[in-house]
Amino acid sequence: MEISEASSGGAKVLLLKGRLDTATVPIVEARLMPLIQPGARIVADIGAVNYISSAGLRLLLKAAKLARQADARFTLAAPQVPVREVLEISGFDKVLGIHPTVEEAAAG
Repeated sequence: MEISEASSGGAKVLLLKGRLDTATVPIVEARLMPLIQPGARIVADIGAVNYISSAGLRLLLKAAKLARQADARFTLAAPQVPVREVLEISGFDKVLGIHPTVEEAAAG
């Protein structure tokens, strides 16, 4: 898993590349959770994530819940078709904001 940070439209963007699974969740969690602060806007750019496991889904749900508690916003951007299908089948598209681009996620 490769992780880098950027910003877009006042939002902090975490760019993820690789698999979001049991082996990589702790690495992503260590970078993502400190970004969730009161009033923060965080976008996880998952355009280069080619696989997401149930552990990855749990991490996204945890981040969304913590963001709500902190009055912050956590959204996803640019999922590839296989990852989007997993998010839709699991119902996560109803819980998380999912946008086609980072710019739309930062603005939405």
